[in-house]
Amino acid sequence: MSSETPAIDFYFDFSSPYGYLAATRIEAIAAKHRRQVNWRPILLGPMFKAAGTAPLIAVPLKGPYSARDLLRTARFLKVPYVQPEAFPIGTQNAARAFYWLADRDQTKAQKFAMTCYTTYFGHGIDISSAEKIANIAAQMGEDRAAVLAAMADPIVKERLKGEVDAALAKGVFGSPFIIIDGEPFWGNDRLDQVDAWLATGGF
Repeated sequence: MSSETPAIDFYFDFSSPYGYLAATRIEAIAAKHRRQVNWRPILLGPMFKAAGTAPLIAVPLKGPYSARDLLRTARFLKVPYVQPEAFPIGTQNAARAFYWLADRDQTKAQKFAMTCYTTYFGHGIDISSAEKIANIAAQMGEDRAAVLAAMADPIVKERLKGEVDAALAKGVFGSPFIIIDGEPFWGNDRLDQVDAWLATGGF
């Protein structure tokens, strides 16, 4: 990647089903346009507070619709999807582990992110606990004890808080949220626009 083609910022919460659907496509879209992707997990709680909103599932009328839309969209994209029994969940452990891994190996961190997503939304398995996250990382060859320690490390906790604050400062308020050269796109249903924007240089 040259300095003339900065990376795409991909913001997501591990508890976001639309974030999961976007995560299955973002790398292929970026690669088509010779871009890299900065995966940036966030926490939607502070976003909802700042925007004065609530989780979609808790919104009257929209909640039942979204449940149907998610299943339909997953079928349309041919992406495995199971609505988890535990939903939504806290995702701070997954996000902390991600940033700890990313500081060591970006590629492995992205693989970890997709494994977390497919575990949760592809198989319906709760990934909120530190133990579950450590197990996922261990299956990728990481030291389980080191991952557990990292998630409890005040420095790693502060790192995640800083990432969330920085995202808010850039106007991020949902998941998925994609920023290309300063242009923001919110939602899985904006990926076709993302593709066209990258192809044309903007419109």
